Amino acid sequence: MGTQATLKKISVQLNLSISTVSRALKNHPDISENTKRKVKELALLMEYEPNAYAVNLRTNKSKVFGLIVPAISNLFYDSFIAAVEEDARKNGYSLIILQSADDPLQESENLKICKLSRVDGVFISLVPDSHSDQLYTKFQESGIPVIFFDKVPGNKLFDTICMADDEAATIAANTIIKYKKKKVMALFGNPELSITKKRRDAFLKVFKKEKATIKVDIHYCLSSSAAQKVVTEAISKKSRPEHIFCMSDELLIGAMKSINQSALSIPADISVLAISNGFIPGLFKPEITYIETNGYELGKLAIKRMLENMENKTPVKSIILPARYVQGGSL
Repeated sequence: MGTQATLKKISVQLNLSISTVSRALKNHPDISENTKRKVKELALLMEYEPNAYAVNLRTNKSKVFGLIVPAISNLFYDSFIAAVEEDARKNGYSLIILQSADDPLQESENLKICKLSRVDGVFISLVPDSHSDQLYTKFQESGIPVIFFDKVPGNKLFDTICMADDEAATIAANTIIKYKKKKVMALFGNPELSITKKRRDAFLKVFKKEKATIKVDIHYCLSSSAAQKVVTEAISKKSRPEHIFCMSDELLIGAMKSINQSALSIPADISVLAISNGFIPGLFKPEITYIETNGYELGKLAIKRMLENMENKTPVKSIILPARYVQGGSL
């Protein structure tokens, strides 16, 4: 309408006080429904937009969350981000999404960016060898909630939202035993991460009573290409494994590249089982049997917990999302 609409201009048009217009736009209970309707209709017609910067200064809230992941291209994190963004937007919040690229220095820089942006809260999945302890502790001490998800600190000082890593690995191990596999190759990620330790320890615990009859070879792979390399080497040997277990989608991709380049048939020559977000297993034929770790559902739990903290700071919680077995054709 030519010039920028303001509360004063709306008040003059309707012969109301500025405070009445302001309260009407905020659905204040003291304002009649008829007045609210008139104010909102005129505000819409005049294309009125509140001064977000002024509102933020007044309320000391930026209405922005920081979200830090090791890699945005990871499908698990992609679905997690989608869930968080969806519910954040519904509640009037925006996201700053930052990528650490598995670099502890970049992770620290990302946390500093969040601080400079005056975010109201931070979601973070840690990189290997993270040394950001002091930074996210300072956030917590200043009253800014920090929600750790997927790859979390080993201590219990912060809110954490995780998959049931122990349960997922236990289901995987029991499935392998059920199918009577004797030579098992198990691919795990960075051994320094809590998620790897949890999955590995739970996996091996199941096999302890079977160690006389089942051979389990553990390999740590920090990337898809590393997984491809170790699997290629293993399946080229005469005493190749009967089964390959992958603790993540990234390792599954590498393992399947190797198997597909060989003359081996799944599941006749070699069987495969993974812990997965659910998308990657369906890309192969036959589809890979997997234990589901759902990034979207985890994101829903994370944003719910964050919004609880926005309303009223509560004691630290550790929330676990149960795992689910999904049958494919790879066993």
